[in-house]
Amino acid sequence: MIVKMKKVTLLVSSQNRDNALYKLRKLGILDIKRVKSDTSEDLNELAVLKSNLIKSIAILDNFESGKSKKQKDIPGLINEVVQTDAEISKANSRLQELEQTAGWFEYFGRISRGTVETLRERGVFVTFYQTDKAGLKNIPAEKEIHIAKEHGSMVFCALFSSSPDDKLDFKEMAIPEVEPDVLEKEIRRQKEELKSLTKKLQSFASFKSEIADYDKVLEKKIEFIQVKSSMGDENEFAFLQGFCPFDVVGNLKENADKEGWAYIIEDPDVPEDVPTLLRNPRWMSIVQPLFDFMGTLPGYKEIDVSLVFLCFFSLFYAILIGDAGYGFVFLGATVLFRHKLKDSPPQPFYLMYVLSTATIIWGLLSGTWFGSEKISHLPFLKIFIVPQLYSFSDLSQSFVMKLTFIIGAVHLSVARFMAAMKRINSPTAIAEFGWIAILWGIFFVANNLILGTPIKGFVLPMIGVGSFVVAFFANFQKNIIKGFLISLGNLPLDIISSFSDIVSYIRLFAVGFATVIVATSFNNMAAGVGVSSVFSSAITAVILIFGHGLNIVLGMMAVLVHGVRLNMLEFSGHIGIEWSGRPYTPFKE
Repeated sequence: MIVKMKKVTLLVSSQNRDNALYKLRKLGILDIKRVKSDTSEDLNELAVLKSNLIKSIAILDNFESGKSKKQKDIPGLINEVVQTDAEISKANSRLQELEQTAGWFEYFGRISRGTVETLRERGVFVTFYQTDKAGLKNIPAEKEIHIAKEHGSMVFCALFSSSPDDKLDFKEMAIPEVEPDVLEKEIRRQKEELKSLTKKLQSFASFKSEIADYDKVLEKKIEFIQVKSSMGDENEFAFLQGFCPFDVVGNLKENADKEGWAYIIEDPDVPEDVPTLLRNPRWMSIVQPLFDFMGTLPGYKEIDVSLVFLCFFSLFYAILIGDAGYGFVFLGATVLFRHKLKDSPPQPFYLMYVLSTATIIWGLLSGTWFGSEKISHLPFLKIFIVPQLYSFSDLSQSFVMKLTFIIGAVHLSVARFMAAMKRINSPTAIAEFGWIAILWGIFFVANNLILGTPIKGFVLPMIGVGSFVVAFFANFQKNIIKGFLISLGNLPLDIISSFSDIVSYIRLFAVGFATVIVATSFNNMAAGVGVSSVFSSAITAVILIFGHGLNIVLGMMAVLVHGVRLNMLEFSGHIGIEWSGRPYTPFKE
């Protein structure tokens, strides 16, 4: 159920703004709507600190934590971690530059720049080059060349001449402006500094948990400043707006009266601004993890379809997986993980209990156990099989396809009925009942086109009557003719779309049948190898484990692609849900 909300406007004195926000946060029931989007210097500073916190955690994750320590000034620690890491990066860059410079001396030897300058003063000019061995052959004989080092195909050499204009057509390697011994000393110093900085950063790793815990504190500070900066100002007063569940408005009034806040409580005038709070019985809330996984939430004025979603998704899951053996695998895995993860929220496990049980029941009725026909013939299991659903009978295929059409028609009819109930005080609700007639007429047409079932005599009149009702009431207005023509113009495409929607439910049969075929194929492959020796037994085991494991993965993907789609697109399209809601997030400690 979507909880009814009230729009709340609170007015406080500007000087009492901070205190009012602290009291309001402690109350923790108001979802704040921003009156303005100003930013403050405090908010910018906190945003920078938040960014540094994320960086610091990533930095310290590269080090062993060691024994956890306490630190009072966490913001200072965070900034110091980021600053130290920046210094390490700078020191590394500097060291790389120095080592690159040192590479020159590795190729040409420990030549002093001062010596080269002295030679220049005496009229001897030395120029250093890099070339390849083939290049040496092109040097004129009168040139005085000394080879310093050969490295693979590369040659490092020096040209001695009496003129500064005397050059070679090679890559010139200018002598560094630092002396070799000074460079070596600087490299050692840089390495020591880098070692010291790394050790310092290592010492911060003991505060890793403290920094991670501070993240929650920082989030609350940021939220507080955001709310404060978003409040409206008028003379000496400040005001804010938000939304509160109708059943806790009394608590807000009581606190407002006690604190001397002025307030206005009214029904929301813009539904799109109102957050959505779902409040369902515990047994129904097990479907919530699936909504959270998909990131979907109905809008405030839309319909909560949790119960219908849970029922039909469980059915789709059972048909798509379609194997009781896989159902027991899922059930066993769920029990195991529930035992291992006792502190985790229980809803996902309860959902898997329901989905696994539904799969087992469908597998019992269809006689499907790891895709093995022999297992289905066991006396105890055989009594559960419904012949029309039996996976290994060719006669069952047409029945299961028809069953998927029935499921589709029922599913979409439920959507139209719920839409009618939502509009029960409007004539447009009658159009939804017209759509139910059209959907069942389309069901019979689909059976005729795909399964060859003769069309009953009442089908076309039923579609005609349903179409007239839809055309007359879908856009009901004072100008009846105009509304009728608008509806009539959209009707042909809408009927074609509805036909496509019902036929799309055949995917349940197709994917479920494919699951059986894949499992059977791997079983036959394994049977062909046999268990006549240890080696063949091992190969057989690998084939079965890999084959059924792959089939399970493909089945789970099919559930996400097809099972979710039928609820999120086909069903939602007929009920008119756009999943446009935003969650109710009260301002609280």
